[in-house]
Amino acid sequence: MKKILFIGNSHTYMNDMPELARRMIEDATGEACEVFALTYSARPLKWHLEEEYFAVRFNILHGGYDYCVIQEQAHPMPPEKDTVECADRIIKLCKKVGTEPIIFETWAEKAKPENQAKMNKRYRAIAEQQGVTLAPIGEVWERVLNMLSDIPEADLYYRDGAHASAVGDYLVATVLTKVITGKLPKEDFLTAFDFSLPDDEWLHVKENVEEETTCLPREVVQAIRDCAELD
Repeated sequence: MKKILFIGNSHTYMNDMPELARRMIEDATGEACEVFALTYSARPLKWHLEEEYFAVRFNILHGGYDYCVIQEQAHPMPPEKDTVECADRIIKLCKKVGTEPIIFETWAEKAKPENQAKMNKRYRAIAEQQGVTLAPIGEVWERVLNMLSDIPEADLYYRDGAHASAVGDYLVATVLTKVITGKLPKEDFLTAFDFSLPDDEWLHVKENVEEETTCLPREVVQAIRDCAELD
């Protein structure tokens, strides 16, 4: 059984992405998977290590995780120095107990696509310097955007132009599944979760997860699969 800890903010927990990743991993491998999250709205890694350090430390050192997915604040990105220092501290904790760290490469805001290159450079540099795994989510996101630009129902962004839509988080979970298992979920895995509500809110989500379940178009899923396979 794989056991995964997610550290981050709403870019991780939006649309129950860790649970979607869990289901995808189980679908891809046929093996059980458990997911756990330390995720708080609009919080950078520095906040986790200053305000919630003992929760981070305890979970990593005593949680028995196989993987720890590390997601930095995206919009705006904190100073690079903070990201490098905080990632280093979390990675060192992981290495003490044999947990594999995974750097979560985020995506640029819809209105600021020029920021993607900066994100890619920052997170690739951290992964390379630390000798840890990168989940190239932002790079796959950019490829899928270009491929599906003329399909409205394939919008990767939530209405705010920053968070992921159900489609976007399907992409995130797909990339993480590929990075962790080396496989993709089966081609008929079309399920995602959607926090969107008709009144333009997403904070007050439904208590029943299955009420948020949605089925994505097969052509959209195939495009995501094709782009994820390139890495």
